[in-house]
Amino acid sequence: MPMKIYSKFLLIFLYGAMVNAQHITCSPEDKPLFESKFAMLQKTQGTSLGDSIVSIGKSFMGTPYVEKTLEVGDKETLVVNLRGLDCTTFVENVLAFSLILKKKQDSFEDFSENLETIRYRNGKLDGYPSRLHYFTEWISNNEQKGLVKDITSELGGEEHNKAINFMGTHRSLYPFLSTDENFEAILEVEKKLAIENLCILPQNQIQEKEKMIQSGDIIALATSIKGLDVTHTGIAIHQPDGRLHFLHASSKNGEVEITQKPLVDYLKGIKHNIGIIVARPTLLSR
Repeated sequence: MPMKIYSKFLLIFLYGAMVNAQHITCSPEDKPLFESKFAMLQKTQGTSLGDSIVSIGKSFMGTPYVEKTLEVGDKETLVVNLRGLDCTTFVENVLAFSLILKKKQDSFEDFSENLETIRYRNGKLDGYPSRLHYFTEWISNNEQKGLVKDITSELGGEEHNKAINFMGTHRSLYPFLSTDENFEAILEVEKKLAIENLCILPQNQIQEKEKMIQSGDIIALATSIKGLDVTHTGIAIHQPDGRLHFLHASSKNGEVEITQKPLVDYLKGIKHNIGIIVARPTLLSR
């Protein structure tokens, strides 16, 4: 769906009765869509967390890919969009549904709170810079929350020393960075990221390790592009062919899908890919 058309149908709701009031941006369709999806997912939970995550992810198959789904309006709000997803919001929505099922919650407000917990640094929306823009920080911060565990080193990943500063060096690409306050805050985030090394499982080692990756694991595609850590993300899924495939919101094919090729072969067609980062959901958060 084109962003101009999509934006026309957005409404902003303020849930003042919640303990932590949220400014939520969504369409009139999102709440009933949540309710119908939740009712369906309650009947299809897997025997393990990984199986449940895959089932939830597959329930989004065919959902249109929409880029920049969070770049809405002139102020950072909690965007809830179940009608169109980019690669990161696909993963976030899958985890948010997994959390409400695990915690036996059932309301749209509960879902929104879980989405905020996942999407923002330390679980709190506090302006544009509080969003976890870099996926390696998304993983590390959600690991601190007890939601995932980075298992890349356990798979034999190798450390890379790389400056993560793409936003700071490409300010014009990000409308919210037009304000000096947001821009300076992002530069501070990038300074902290510069201290950390990336752990990446190289592309040429994935096939021998793919049986150690479980269905439901989160896979981020590491890149050689200067200043960037990750270009794409999705969910691991083992298929009947005995190989590891990739469940993701595909910009190329325009919808959520499972790759026809095994992950290893899929990655060979992606320019600048140097391997993957793998995070295993644990969902031990409050």
